[in-house]
Amino acid sequence: MAAEVVTSEPKTSKRHVSRGLVSPSKPQRLADISGDVEERLLLPIDEFARVLGGGVVPGSVVLIGGDPGIGKSTLMLQVALEMSASISVLYVSGEESERQIKMRANRLLRDASSSDTTIPSGLYLVTETNLSAIMEHISEVKPRLLIIDSVQTCYLPELDPSAGSVTQVRETASRLRELAKSSGVAVFLIGHVTKEGAIAGPRVLEHIVDTVLYLEGDRFQSYRLLRSVKNRFGATSEVGVFEMGECGMLEVLNPSEAFLAERLVNAPGSAIAVTMEGTRPLLVEIQGLTSPTSFGNPRRTPNGVDFTRLLLIVAVLTRRVGLRLGEQDVFVNVVGGLTIDEPAADLAVAASIASSLRGAPVRADAALIGEVGLSGELRNVGQITHRLQEAAKLGFNTAIVPRRLHKGEPWPKDIEIVEVRSVREALAKALLIDK
Repeated sequence: MAAEVVTSEPKTSKRHVSRGLVSPSKPQRLADISGDVEERLLLPIDEFARVLGGGVVPGSVVLIGGDPGIGKSTLMLQVALEMSASISVLYVSGEESERQIKMRANRLLRDASSSDTTIPSGLYLVTETNLSAIMEHISEVKPRLLIIDSVQTCYLPELDPSAGSVTQVRETASRLRELAKSSGVAVFLIGHVTKEGAIAGPRVLEHIVDTVLYLEGDRFQSYRLLRSVKNRFGATSEVGVFEMGECGMLEVLNPSEAFLAERLVNAPGSAIAVTMEGTRPLLVEIQGLTSPTSFGNPRRTPNGVDFTRLLLIVAVLTRRVGLRLGEQDVFVNVVGGLTIDEPAADLAVAASIASSLRGAPVRADAALIGEVGLSGELRNVGQITHRLQEAAKLGFNTAIVPRRLHKGEPWPKDIEIVEVRSVREALAKALLIDK
């Protein structure tokens, strides 16, 4: 005789009957649906609020991704502390104990500039990974803001895969989304990414949530970029700049000035580019270094710029300008740990390389803007007026830009505009000494 345990398989359809959307669906005329703009929840952290589009939308689901240790939990705990002064907030942690989070909250409040170090009474904390238990806590607390740290640790007991699998992560996010849409609770999900960002990472959830934010930055640098890559309630590609300090994530209200603070003026190999991060223009320093190669093939080493773009610029400088880079190692670095993926910084990259090779510094008061073409010409870029206004605001007297073929928006009057047609002409204007 052998004992055999018989268990009834749960029907798959039962899991999809009612999961937050309590009212049955019914077609309606679009004209009869109320389309009033809903009030956003006030978020005191201005940089965070600007990336979200002005505040937290009730009933929205926001995913915050980033590498482990980049500062996601610290930033969201700061958001919870700030917003719990006016609304109820439930912070669900599946990775840390209550004592760890309490110690971090005390440190954030103690090191903050405000004199009030009391934790607001509207902030509730629970350490739980079972989503069914989390749902019971939500119905008991009835928060207006829910933070899940992190979505990879949550699981549904009726599903076989372990926590962190693609099935568990997707199903957890779907149920939390339906909870948000039916109850109006704003939900923030924290998710870790692997190097590929594919195994149970935030990329699995991007089509489920309303907003996708990525916290980027070099772990050895103090600056962090909160970048919006998807936003149903605001502009995409918006960026907020923070600095990681002892008291948590500090807002950098003038990032251009911060990135240029340690710049060495009149040093060969340094040029200023004006790049757009969403709707915000940023001035960054681009450093170039050339060194005679010790091997047969010269190396091209970029840090913060696209490798293919660097090869293109080096080829143009070699063939169209006549610089002998075939026997030189070329290194390019964007100061501050930023990554520039737009072609508007091509001219600054070219100027930094030429400046290092010739030993001639780039004009310290000049900002360089322009895309480099294969024929050695300079092409116009978008939102150039905003870029010039930001350069003038930071005290730059000159801007070297591509020549406009058609009259458009007038140039700003508080900065001298030097229009050029080619890279060769731009280098002649930018470098303090010629050839």
